[in-house]
Amino acid sequence: MDPKLLEILVCPLCKSPLVYRKAEQELVCKADKLAYAIKDGIPVMLADEARKLNDEEIAKL
Repeated sequence: MDPKLLEILVCPLCKSPLVYRKAEQELVCKADKLAYAIKDGIPVMLADEARKLNDEEIAKL
């Protein structure tokens, strides 16, 4: 994932900064408790396709 891209990407819903989880290949919005997948190096920034996170996953970030 390009570090410069990570600097400008925000959650499409609330515009909060995202946390890059390299091992899981996803970008996480703590505020909305959503994880956006990264497929073939491209973030899929669609709320409908985001994975919902539980409180335990959020606490680990």
